[in-house]
Amino acid sequence: MARLHEYQGKAILAANGFKIPRGSPARTAEEAVAAAAKLGGEVVIKIQVWTTGRAGIGGVAFAKKPDEVRAHATRMLAMKVGQFPVEAVLVEEKIDIDREFFLSFAIDDAARAPMIIFAAGGGTGIEERATSTRRIPCDVNRGPLDSTMSEAVASSGLSPAHAEQLADSIRKLFAAARSVEARSLEINPLVLTKKGEFVAADCRITIDDYAVVRRPELGIEIAREFDHPPTVLERVAYAAEQSDHRGTFYFAQLATAAPKDSKGLVGFHGAGGGGSMMSMDAIVNAGFTTANFTDTSGNPSASKVYRAARIILAQPDLVGYFGSGSGVASQEQYWSAYGLAKAFWELDLDIPAVIRLGGNTEDRAVDILHRMSKLLRAQVEGYRKTDTPAMIAARFAELVGNTGGTKWKPRAPRVPKFVKGSSATMLAVKNGRVWIDNARWSQIQSAVETHSGGLIVDRKGAPARSLSEEEFATKDSELLACDVECRLAGIEGFYLELDIPGLNDLIGGAH
Repeated sequence: MARLHEYQGKAILAANGFKIPRGSPARTAEEAVAAAAKLGGEVVIKIQVWTTGRAGIGGVAFAKKPDEVRAHATRMLAMKVGQFPVEAVLVEEKIDIDREFFLSFAIDDAARAPMIIFAAGGGTGIEERATSTRRIPCDVNRGPLDSTMSEAVASSGLSPAHAEQLADSIRKLFAAARSVEARSLEINPLVLTKKGEFVAADCRITIDDYAVVRRPELGIEIAREFDHPPTVLERVAYAAEQSDHRGTFYFAQLATAAPKDSKGLVGFHGAGGGGSMMSMDAIVNAGFTTANFTDTSGNPSASKVYRAARIILAQPDLVGYFGSGSGVASQEQYWSAYGLAKAFWELDLDIPAVIRLGGNTEDRAVDILHRMSKLLRAQVEGYRKTDTPAMIAARFAELVGNTGGTKWKPRAPRVPKFVKGSSATMLAVKNGRVWIDNARWSQIQSAVETHSGGLIVDRKGAPARSLSEEEFATKDSELLACDVECRLAGIEGFYLELDIPGLNDLIGGAH
């Protein structure tokens, strides 16, 4: 689920009739000072991050003077929550609060219906007061059920006028959530001011992943629930995922540096949710810090696995590459092995890699990695489903210990010199191109025809497609396998170029 910042969520609430505090986001200390001056009087400054408990980490402060605003904003914008920096603060007028309430909209998966949770007391510690909350069922079209809502409001002990305002706020909550197809919408607290007005003092909204494409006005870059704004590399990965819907590719950055007591940062590549988490635990228990979480599953194409590996290896200071999944995957594992092998060769891998590809065709997958390892500076080892994550994590630690502290430096891929030259034939595939050196065609024709499974044939002394242009374009994984097999056989003159928009901008062009 994609999250919105507090200031974004409040704009949605305001559009649906809620009163919200006057204020605006600021990305510099001077912007914060200007926002406070426009408001006048005492203000509250809050870090804009996707986490709870902001006050407890120094992420909420009150200020009366410009110097105080500047000092708090400067400090907050220098903070990191987890591994990621605070990029904005919200500067708002201070509210005179009389009472606080808790309102939350969510989808009840068991009931397969919306649900609103209400409590006559908001703010921190609401989780510990769960027994005092009331559940208000909702009709998908009509909203909260009047009878249950009336009982909940009556329990708050408000005057009739304020009780009606509270009931109206509950109806507006449902309308706001429905207006953006929210998966959840929490107002904590909804406050009754000393002037007798209900104001949404804070809010958290998550949007259903499948609704993001229908809500471009929300400006959501990645339809996933991260605990931080998406990094540049996460944006690149998400674009790669969206360009190829064969299987899944999930990538999230977790750490940019290893703590002193860690054996180092590891590029993690899983396959299958449960198996990936078990494998991640194994590498952490072996003393390492995972730089990222990656999962390629659901029978991904070789091209998708290749792109995933390239993106993982765009992270600096890795001490190794650790891949392990469920061990019982029904997908053909040799496609993943081909994708990894191509990425490792192109990047001239010089840190150890341990890859567990358990499941269908695992023997073929391990053989591909074993053969590619002979062409690399680093040791690459393949393992099967009978090899436990704990065992291969221990082996990984041994290999890393033998490298003498080598750390990965991201680099552009190796590309043969004939690519894009005047003597090369180019054949388009999905998000990429096949390049064939015409000067060598007579020597490599037989091997290319064999390793491509007849997708490329000879016509009048030149390489050509054996299929229509449209059908050939879908065979990128088969042609990736041809690329790798030609490389393993020492055959030059065939290369598959696969696009990863934005990645080379991070690490420089090809060499």
